[in-house]
Amino acid sequence: MENSVLNIMDFSAYYNEKKVLGNINLDFEALNVTSILGPSGCGKTTLIRCINRMHELVPKTRIQGQVLLNGINLYSMQPEIVRKKIGMVFQNPNPFPNMSIYENVISGYNLNGIKLTNFEKDRIVEETLQKVALWDEVKSDLHDRGSDLSGGQQQRLCMARALAMEPEILLLDEPTSSLDPKAVKNIEKLIYELKKSVTIILVTHSIGQAARVSDFTAFLYHGELVEYGRTKTLFTSPGDKRTEEYLTGRFS
Repeated sequence: MENSVLNIMDFSAYYNEKKVLGNINLDFEALNVTSILGPSGCGKTTLIRCINRMHELVPKTRIQGQVLLNGINLYSMQPEIVRKKIGMVFQNPNPFPNMSIYENVISGYNLNGIKLTNFEKDRIVEETLQKVALWDEVKSDLHDRGSDLSGGQQQRLCMARALAMEPEILLLDEPTSSLDPKAVKNIEKLIYELKKSVTIILVTHSIGQAARVSDFTAFLYHGELVEYGRTKTLFTSPGDKRTEEYLTGRFS
């Protein structure tokens, strides 16, 4: 793709010498949402953990191939730098339990030893909470614990924590799987708004969610990239029988 920001090239990942991803080639378009679909155990989460350099934190893992961010191999960078450029939000909301809402938002700066003035902190907290449509709900309670928020609010706080570092890419690992329908709707609306300023890669089990929010979709099966393309095309005219069977519920 001409406007790709992230390129995965001949990429494989192993755990205990078992191949869990095999020869993946993917280009992610800047300022778009790409969904990664596939049955449980197909390698979706492993793929985004490799993009975030978290796969290597697990013993007995290794990778082959390249992941390029704006043409630079992520595996030639310090992992801490990669995680500033590529934020990640996990399946279950995980605000730091002993930190306030305010402290959660700026925690990335503190953990990386980046000094900020109080004015800069206040600006980052307000602007970032506004981005995730949480500011109006919590602006009077910024020094209350983030873990006291509702599940949907906690997930938006975790998204704010990742966005506060101004990443180029935001990875979302099934961010709505533990939320109620109203919170799911809010997160999906938020994803649509956020793609104006950040490239989003979304792992989801929900075919409907992928159809609603994503511009592109990749379908993985047994660690293999089966098919990738514009969501509308892939959903209406899949080129592989396995994709069609998954989308129509004939296997899961």
